[in-house]
Amino acid sequence: MKTIKDKSFGGERPLFESHNLRLESVTITEGESGLKECSNIECDNCRFEGKYPLWHVDYSRITRCYFAPGSRSAVWYSDDMEMSDTVIDAPKLFREMKNLTLRNVTINDADETFWRIDGLHITGLTLIDGTYPFMFSRNIEIDGLVSDSKYVFQYVKDVVIRNAKITTKDAFWETENVTVYDSEIDGEYLGWHSKNLRLVNCHIKGTQPLCYCDDLVLENCTFGDDADLAFEYSTVEADIVGRIHSVKNPSSGIIVADEIGEIILDDNIKAPADCLIRERM
Repeated sequence: MKTIKDKSFGGERPLFESHNLRLESVTITEGESGLKECSNIECDNCRFEGKYPLWHVDYSRITRCYFAPGSRSAVWYSDDMEMSDTVIDAPKLFREMKNLTLRNVTINDADETFWRIDGLHITGLTLIDGTYPFMFSRNIEIDGLVSDSKYVFQYVKDVVIRNAKITTKDAFWETENVTVYDSEIDGEYLGWHSKNLRLVNCHIKGTQPLCYCDDLVLENCTFGDDADLAFEYSTVEADIVGRIHSVKNPSSGIIVADEIGEIILDDNIKAPADCLIRERM
């Protein structure tokens, strides 16, 4: 493997069609497509400033790097990438990829990040600002996520999340086969139109959570005082610890809580309208 150290590259495609290359303390300056159509690339302690620096780059390892705001849309169409101990200040990273692994990564502008990723493995991720991260992605495993981005995890499939703190709006819409363990989710309209959403040991905050859900499961979950009008038109099996403010028109299933503030069953309830709702004895 060839190694390049302590150099800068700018302009259009300066390292186009590079293979078996290691970059150490290299800066990709203003320009476009610094590394494109490449394979077997290692970048350590590098700085990316220009647009689209890693497109169509397969089998890469990125460690201790920095992506400046100008490096927007930095990583697209690049399969089998590992990234660790890296800070990203640019939006719209990671699209149309397979087999992406991240460890200890901070994204300070998470706008439209992680779109259409198949095979995403994350340990320790911070997302700040931005909208619609993870949209249309699948086969995701996450352990350790802190995020205040809006509209996270929409249209995702086959996801397992552990130890997350998510402050958001409209999270987990139209998802399929998602399980969340030991996490806090703070945001209104959680999980609408989801299928097979399972929440285990989670704390849920925000108005009108978990409506229009098919085969929703909650195990040992707690609700904040603002989590009202829950489960409208959902099929649900819920075991809730403590109090839930209000439950409205669930379609079917069973909801058990230590205390239920209000149960709303009106003429708008949808068939089969046979959900068992009760306080724990």
